[in-house]
Amino acid sequence: MAAAKKAVLGPLVGAVDQGTSSTRFLVFNSKTAELLSHHQVEIKQEFPREGWVEQDPKEILQSVYECIEKTCEKLGQLNIDISNIKAIGVSNQRETTVVWDKLTGEPLYNAVVWLDLRTQSTVENLSKRIPGNNNFVKSKTGLPLSTYFSAVKLRWLLDNVKKVQKAVEENRALFGTIDSWLIWSLTGGIHGGVHCTDVTNASRTMLFNIHSLEWDKELCEFFEIPMEILPNVRSSSEIYGLMKISHSLKAGALEGVPISGCLGDQSAALVGQMCFQDGQAKNTYGTGCFLLCNTGHKCVFSEHGLLTTVAYKLGRDKPVYYALEGSVAIAGAVIRWLRDNLGIIKSSEEIEKLAKEVGTSYGCYFVPAFSGLYAPYWEPSARGIICGLTQFTNKCHIAFAALEAVCFQTREILDAMNRDCGIPLSHLQVDGGMTSNKILMQLQADILYIPVVKPSMPETTALGAAMAAGAAEGVGVWSLEPEDLSAVTMERFEPQINAEESEIRYSTWKKAVMKSIGWVTTQSPESGDPSIFCSLPLGFFIVSSMVMLIGARYISGIP
Repeated sequence: MAAAKKAVLGPLVGAVDQGTSSTRFLVFNSKTAELLSHHQVEIKQEFPREGWVEQDPKEILQSVYECIEKTCEKLGQLNIDISNIKAIGVSNQRETTVVWDKLTGEPLYNAVVWLDLRTQSTVENLSKRIPGNNNFVKSKTGLPLSTYFSAVKLRWLLDNVKKVQKAVEENRALFGTIDSWLIWSLTGGIHGGVHCTDVTNASRTMLFNIHSLEWDKELCEFFEIPMEILPNVRSSSEIYGLMKISHSLKAGALEGVPISGCLGDQSAALVGQMCFQDGQAKNTYGTGCFLLCNTGHKCVFSEHGLLTTVAYKLGRDKPVYYALEGSVAIAGAVIRWLRDNLGIIKSSEEIEKLAKEVGTSYGCYFVPAFSGLYAPYWEPSARGIICGLTQFTNKCHIAFAALEAVCFQTREILDAMNRDCGIPLSHLQVDGGMTSNKILMQLQADILYIPVVKPSMPETTALGAAMAAGAAEGVGVWSLEPEDLSAVTMERFEPQINAEESEIRYSTWKKAVMKSIGWVTTQSPESGDPSIFCSLPLGFFIVSSMVMLIGARYISGIP
């Protein structure tokens, strides 16, 4: 039986999916796109100060090794020969910034995560230097000047971390987003590691010209970034280097396997959802929420707060595809916040049960603007608020409001995209960890008032990275021809409320968003300064009101 199972398996492709909340390694059958095995490890986030978000690059790398090892063990238990793994793809959280020492392999500071807000004053100072009639940053990069992107995080590291400054002066520093850090480490690190990135990740740095597909000298001079620390930019599907495992892994069989696919996580999901045609779109529900629409070979610049970004370039000699993107900072992160900060749920899965108990937010609205508002507002002064509270409100209503918040934010993005593209979407393709929540998916269909379509295998981010890796020249085990792509079974959620009710709920949400804007100024005072209370986010004060509202009930176990 085991021999027969081995015989029917085609070549396998592995994918590292390194996200904000967790790392996974997944292995797919390249002929059927079937997921054979995977392993997941949660990643710690550190919040050293208000608005700062960091991660340990060594913990991220260690989690990758652990996931590879455990997945290979699981494959062995399934009698699947891991020597069938012919290529590995990498998908990663984008914009998160790492600087490391190429001689020692040591990070010179924690990874500054895409959500981090410490660079707001840097952004304001830089924006004063952009001529009002010539926003060359946006025209070259497709991005607004924002704390979100890597260039300002790197600028902050160069300005504030002596170890980084010294390493740059001594020509020891390398910069990269998480993909670059992982590929360099997995291909040998200090022993010949390959320092590269792909066009999708490069397009999120604010240093990359999305028209010429090269690092831009004018942009690097504007941000005062030395070009010699930047990785080489490659396509999303080609052999970058071979796995060189200096780590004590049982998975030694992966030594010498090519790493041949690299895509920022949202581009990987677009590929995994097979959105290869103009006008096809997908929404990924992860730590944040990201709606991408393929615009083909042309850059479409948004009039409504969306980003223009590189979707993918699947081969050195293949054309580049672009996308319009709407980015929401906080989606799944709001569930983690309810679990870790407020303790009203013990696990992420519990939120669906709480929301189901009430079936409504009972007039409670939650704007989780913990890191300001991203698209379509780009408003860094916003902070999280929960409003419409009454004595009747309990933790179930807040759980429901948190799920609704994810859906309302998606509606705002979709409205902007429909206005930019001119052709409203007839349905929304979805993926990501949160899509297992059926209440969320039904709410999304109700609030958008169009069907929501979810693939039965939701790991489309990892699938996209695997497809890029398997299709690379020199690997050739995965065909991207439309007739060869595996048919995917879908689950469909149809709107169940009337359009008028959907509009009323949405307009009330927008009223709540307006109240979330303008809470903080950029000069956040140090702790101990009494004026801190003037600029603290409402989320800080909401905790005390929630203690009054639900704390006593929660502690005593009364729902």
